[in-house]
Amino acid sequence: MRNSGCSSKPEQPGPPLWLLAELTYRCPLQCPYCSNPLDFAQHGDELSTAQWIEVFRQARELGAAQLGFSGGEPLVRRDLEELVHAARELGYYTNLITSGIGLSEARIDALSEAGLDHIQVSFQAADEEVNNLLAGSTKAFQHKLAMARAVKAAGYPMVLNFVTHRHNIDRIDRIIELCLALEADFVELATCQFYGWAELNRAGLLPTREQLQRAERITNEYRARLAAEKHPCKLIFVTPDYYEERPKACMNGWGNLFLDITPDGTALPCHSARQLPVQFPNVREHSLGHIWSESFGFNRFRGYDWMPEPCRSCDEKERDFGGCRCQAFMLTGDASNADPVCAKSPHHHKILAAREQAEQAPLELDQLTYRNERTSKIICRA
Repeated sequence: MRNSGCSSKPEQPGPPLWLLAELTYRCPLQCPYCSNPLDFAQHGDELSTAQWIEVFRQARELGAAQLGFSGGEPLVRRDLEELVHAARELGYYTNLITSGIGLSEARIDALSEAGLDHIQVSFQAADEEVNNLLAGSTKAFQHKLAMARAVKAAGYPMVLNFVTHRHNIDRIDRIIELCLALEADFVELATCQFYGWAELNRAGLLPTREQLQRAERITNEYRARLAAEKHPCKLIFVTPDYYEERPKACMNGWGNLFLDITPDGTALPCHSARQLPVQFPNVREHSLGHIWSESFGFNRFRGYDWMPEPCRSCDEKERDFGGCRCQAFMLTGDASNADPVCAKSPHHHKILAAREQAEQAPLELDQLTYRNERTSKIICRA
């Protein structure tokens, strides 16, 4: 991409169009690929109902249009319906991102009455035993099936998410068949992205290149068949960054469109930024207007002045913004470095080593470190 010659200084940011409310880190499941921070157990002081509604109000004034309710498991919050209603009154398009655990037909009706626009249900696998082992619940799979059907029956689009990894990706055909049986409208087959607990378990989760290529080929075969049949289901296949040669434009640029508020009110420019050695502001202490436009944390990697070489001179920097700052930090120890995914990065060998490691025999599921409060507290003390 040709350099357009724009200023290297951060411009005044546009509005945060997409607001993610991580209502809680509490969750009944223990997925080993969860993107929550490893030390989530020490972040227990959640925003109150009134504080969340004030966050929604301020973000809407800034221009936010879409609001996602996430976690943890957002259904753990007993005030979820009240929060959804407040968001609807403010004019948001609302999306619930849930495991389905804690959902019931009555609660689906209540959320619909409150004005919820969209529900995404996640599964761990199409195989009941693997799903339940990863979730840490012997009843999870059957409950998810029932709730997915209930969501569809309530008139919502059937939106399903499967996080794929080396332990379930070889059954991609069974996953797709399950989605079709559930009359899914949209399916995200998202190969594990390595942040939080997934990064901790990367050696046991990263698929091999052969696994990925096979899974994508099968997905494309299903796409072709569904298109020929004029079937409404849309399959989205997401590969992990580790098998790319150029980095993604993470969150469409740092502090550009996305605003994440964590359970305790810390404001972040992406889900994983809390791990960076950067002081991020809190909505208990600052207005969202100040946080978005003026705070150090949200300006830290805006523009191009922060970039070292080779990013500063790269003719692709206006397309990828130097890649993911969290990934750079996790793999190199310095968030300012070029994302190691990029083949131009002097640290690209770390990605090549991870790919080579993935070619080794996979670890057993019981060798993964599962996300739960006890493990999180141990990690906090380490």
